[in-house]
Amino acid sequence: MYSIRKKQPFYSAFLLSLFAVILFIYNAVDAQARGGPRLKSRVALIVDQGSGEVIYEKNASDIAPIASVTKLMTAMVIIDSGVPLLESITIAKADVDRYKGSRSKLDVGTTLLRAEVLKLALMASENRASAALARVFPGGKTAFVLAMNSKAKSLGMNDTTFVDSTGLRPGNVSTGHDLIKLVEAALNYPLIRQYTTTSSFQLRARKGKRPVRLDYVNSNRLARSSRWDIGLSKTGYISESGRCLVMQTTLLDKSVIMVLLDSWGKLTALGDAGRVRRWMERQNKK
Repeated sequence: MYSIRKKQPFYSAFLLSLFAVILFIYNAVDAQARGGPRLKSRVALIVDQGSGEVIYEKNASDIAPIASVTKLMTAMVIIDSGVPLLESITIAKADVDRYKGSRSKLDVGTTLLRAEVLKLALMASENRASAALARVFPGGKTAFVLAMNSKAKSLGMNDTTFVDSTGLRPGNVSTGHDLIKLVEAALNYPLIRQYTTTSSFQLRARKGKRPVRLDYVNSNRLARSSRWDIGLSKTGYISESGRCLVMQTTLLDKSVIMVLLDSWGKLTALGDAGRVRRWMERQNKK
């Protein structure tokens, strides 16, 4: 009896501590459920496109690198300029990424149409393709970047800066709020909507006189899934930006724009999109 009495204070303290931990976890989960989905992305902004209502936001005013999300602006500049899309472009040594060393299926000397170059830049996030688009632009890369920033300013993207056409440099920065404007503008271009949601593409080009065939898939796995109704999407990644994803999709009969920046792990941004979807579905049932 003596030993049991001696242990009672210990058991009481243990139970109190356990109860406190459980209460803390419950409150944390409950607060998360009230405030929004449990996302891995450091920056998130979810907007009802029709009404402009902010469904959820997290650090949406923070300026952050956007990696290959940059290519949406690249595409708008190309289309706005009126350069012929059926003109041939040959990949050059200058298009090779020597900054990050990113890989590419497009060998130097490969010739394809500008429309195909644009398609690869958008659906497969091909960096050599994006670099080539700027290189052969009237006035070259300098004029191209000026056009990118001019377009951003015209859209009211006041916290956005572009420094290249690929998104490989961390100086390409924006905010959640500005990227909503970017996606809304890009949705006005049927070609961008088509190219960013194409699930796969078999390129038939040539390298010198030799024909080449290259297979590509969309860099956004969700765009290859029948479970999602996606109208536009763009992924991005460099070490400074983490995983990035912007897209327009239909959820609960609403047209929704998602901006997800700076998440870690190859599939975390895609996972966050799923978490947003499930959270919205739960909220709709309440």
